[in-house]
Amino acid sequence: MGDSKRNSFFDSINPSDERLQALKQLYPELFSDGKINTDILREIAGEENPQEERTPGYYGLYWPGKRKAKIEAKALPKGTLVPVPGDGVDEDTTHNIYIEGDNLEVLRILKQSYKGRVKMIYIDPPYNTGNDFIYPDNYKMPVDEYLKITGQADDKGKPLTTNQKSNGAFHTNWLNMMMPRLMLARELLTEDGVIFISIDDNEQANLKLLCDEVFGEENGFSTLIWESSTQPINSGSAKYNLQTKSEYIVMYARNKFFASQFILEEKEGSLSYPHQGKYGKCRFEIIEKSDAGDYKRETMKFKILGQSPRPGKRWQIGEDTARELERLGKIEVVDGIVKKAVYPEDELEKIQFKPFWSFFSAAEYGTALTGKETLNMLMEEPMGFDTVKSMNLMKELQFHLLKDDDIILDFFSGSATTAHATIQLNAEDNGKRRFIMVQLPHFCGNDSEATKAGYDTICEIGKERIRRAGKKILEEFEEKNGSVAVKNQLDIGFKVYRLDKSNFITYTPTTGKDDSAVSALFAELEKNTTPLIDGWKAENVLTEIILKQGFALDCECKKEESFSRNTVYRIKDSDGPAKRSTTPYVCLDNIINPETIESLKLGEKEKFICLDSAIDDTNYARLCDKGRIETI
Repeated sequence: MGDSKRNSFFDSINPSDERLQALKQLYPELFSDGKINTDILREIAGEENPQEERTPGYYGLYWPGKRKAKIEAKALPKGTLVPVPGDGVDEDTTHNIYIEGDNLEVLRILKQSYKGRVKMIYIDPPYNTGNDFIYPDNYKMPVDEYLKITGQADDKGKPLTTNQKSNGAFHTNWLNMMMPRLMLARELLTEDGVIFISIDDNEQANLKLLCDEVFGEENGFSTLIWESSTQPINSGSAKYNLQTKSEYIVMYARNKFFASQFILEEKEGSLSYPHQGKYGKCRFEIIEKSDAGDYKRETMKFKILGQSPRPGKRWQIGEDTARELERLGKIEVVDGIVKKAVYPEDELEKIQFKPFWSFFSAAEYGTALTGKETLNMLMEEPMGFDTVKSMNLMKELQFHLLKDDDIILDFFSGSATTAHATIQLNAEDNGKRRFIMVQLPHFCGNDSEATKAGYDTICEIGKERIRRAGKKILEEFEEKNGSVAVKNQLDIGFKVYRLDKSNFITYTPTTGKDDSAVSALFAELEKNTTPLIDGWKAENVLTEIILKQGFALDCECKKEESFSRNTVYRIKDSDGPAKRSTTPYVCLDNIINPETIESLKLGEKEKFICLDSAIDDTNYARLCDKGRIETI
């Protein structure tokens, strides 16, 4: 990189090079048309690039401020999440989360705990129609103050800014908002995770190019089409009367190699036979890593009943079916080779599965009007939302991707259709799917139908929708299953968190040779006996510690009754995806009693966290003898 002659690209990539393949999965934005942009490589390495962002000859999407947008994604969070007790439902037992706040800062915070944990992301971002609320990202304070200071809201919280088409930076503003959020979203996805993004013609082309860079062009699926409207629009005296009735759903995977196995539903009336869960035949496709390091698909060539198929052949059945045929004496193995397998009444040929279509018709999956009516009926009053995703559409997307206790994230959650659909789908198939909703608390407006109905912000609408939907679904679930005990099987609850300032005092480092500034900093450090802000609350600090330690928001935080002289909490992660193995014990008391230290017994995967000011050097040494200790 130190050559006097600057080269913009390396030669074309050798696809069999394992290191480059690994680099491509970590940094898909480096690659385009089979080449590496070395300017982006310098940027990732932290080097300054004084030249113009756009490199001649490099294919990709460029706009002013793109580099700054990338830096926004890499910035460390300045805030934290604090619990809002009483706003949710079944808060002590639920695994569902609702978060109020700027989604960029929330994504930065969630990255600490949910990196590689989220199986599916669905977002319905602003379509950039000219009346959308597109806001700059400069989080340094609670959301309500932030909106006022940045000129986006008046003293009462009413939004003041939109991204007008007359603005010369119309598309630039939208791209600057989307890029850091998508970069962080990719970090949260599991290796086989998938993201769905709803959009219309205003930004569909730009979004596709943006996702090619963030996720990698090879990780894109076919763009899905949703027939969002069947109603003609009165265009008045417009010269052209071209009616648009569809929206797009852009679909990308974290790693398409691992995300190609969609859950398929068996068609009604088909004969059934033992097969591998809901994946059916599609699930038989597996991926193996070759000696060269690249990935290849091998369909039905793995061992069944301990036997591999004959050379040049492949299995037509799964393990469960083979064992059933073996039990019935209808499979013959001679010298380690399956010679014959008799399928009862050729059931394998008769069973059929519904495909995962790329087109979602209004007749089967509903329209925006259907979604609006569903919301208004549930809330028993009009909410003033004209573009609401339909329940059937959201259920369909989740059905094909989510199983067991997979997590779905929606960080433009709006009226919370995604959460509603998750609970409904769980009720229909006894699923354990979990949701995380994130929404900026936009003010609905003094004259809006929502405000007249008693809901000041979009968050208030979303939370109330989840409450009402959960109650209604539970009643139907109990009526169907005949027992109130089924509530333990269906999670209709959610816990609410709100974006706020960090509980930890931040100090501005001094620069240069200003002795007075250094003295002032030391004086401030000596004045603060703890690193925590004035008026801190234990539950807020515990939540921040949970996040900083990489634990999920639905983890178990339980007070340990065995310690009588101090309040000690044990943090244990949920039984969900990517469960953390370490168990911290946290004490936020001003002084750690010697009796607590004496009775503390830490295992190999346990640690003790306390305030540094709560122990002296002697007790610190005693705690270290007990095991791993961390101070704050």
